[in-house]
Amino acid sequence: MNLLLVGGGGALGCICRYLLASAVGERFGLPYGTLVVNLLGSFALALLMSLPGRFGDPQIRLLLGTGFMGGFTTYSTFNLELFRLLQAGDWPRATLYLGLTLGGCLLGALLGIALGRTFL
Repeated sequence: MNLLLVGGGGALGCICRYLLASAVGERFGLPYGTLVVNLLGSFALALLMSLPGRFGDPQIRLLLGTGFMGGFTTYSTFNLELFRLLQAGDWPRATLYLGLTLGGCLLGALLGIALGRTFL
């Protein structure tokens, strides 16, 4: 049952990532689609993990946390896009993308935890 929860959530997360990242796309030489997905994913996962009650149920966390959010966010794509910017010698954009991703994801997680704790 746990494998079905993770697999089903992961499949849905992958589909949502593809749709959102495709809709946002790339602008001004930065892969904003992946950035938006990872920022939103950092916020949502932190929120989920800080919520009490039924969201603390291990099966809900497997479905939404490990499955959906694992399929939705994508560190490997971030790495590849950053590498391509560096390989092209575009250090200003690479630095901006790195800073926006790391700082933004950390801020998203902090906001998610703060919001989740308000439900206590």
